Amino acid sequence: MRGSPAGDFDYDRHGHGYAEHRRADPRIASYVHRALGDARTVLNVGAGAGSYEPADRRVLAVEPSPVMRAQRPPHLLPAVDATAERLPFDNRAFDAAMAMVTVHQWPDPAAGLAELRRVASGPVVVLTFDPDALNRLWLAEYAPELMAAESGRMPAISAICAALGGHCDVLPVPVPIDCSDGFAEAYYARPERFLDPTVRRAQSAWRFVSPAAQERAITTLRADLDCGKWDDMYRDLRTQPQFDGALRLVVGQPAS
Repeated sequence: MRGSPAGDFDYDRHGHGYAEHRRADPRIASYVHRALGDARTVLNVGAGAGSYEPADRRVLAVEPSPVMRAQRPPHLLPAVDATAERLPFDNRAFDAAMAMVTVHQWPDPAAGLAELRRVASGPVVVLTFDPDALNRLWLAEYAPELMAAESGRMPAISAICAALGGHCDVLPVPVPIDCSDGFAEAYYARPERFLDPTVRRAQSAWRFVSPAAQERAITTLRADLDCGKWDDMYRDLRTQPQFDGALRLVVGQPAS
């Protein structure tokens, strides 16, 4: 029995209700599913509650947190209790592998990505954030500590590609204005959502920010929303159909 969290965030303590705010967005999902190509068998590593798993493939999920495994909807198969760095599968056991906004939480991302490459005969699809682009979101002005924590956790895109080997394509993924997956950029046009503590609890980065810094950020944001200052600076975002931020899809193909 695992006695400590498998990654840098303790989902067994803080992951309750996570799936409520982190629901797969169908437009982002379309990028993921296209990248899987014609793969019929897919391994989803760090699967959480099962976001972005395609319904038209045979998917096996790996998730070390029992709290997150319990939040998988009934129509999905139960997830295997394992970690990215030690996948209990044979070489090339799957047509493809995927990892959705999870690599930054692994103790050894390079080892985990190498394992995904080992067990997949075809593409390895990684949804992640480019740490060099995180400050494009206005939230950096209110919570610089949050962005510093995130940029320190996120592997560089070049490091992900190096760990996967072979050939990598890196695709920017625009975030739609009504995005249903509640990561920070999902609320670029809905700043009031950050005032809801349940929204922040579904964004693991806030756990790496001191309570004082969190309180300062939220208090300042609330005041700027109340007096109209936020809208004076960012009003156009309220109607901007999508946000070109840090979200990236890395698609690694095996070496020929």
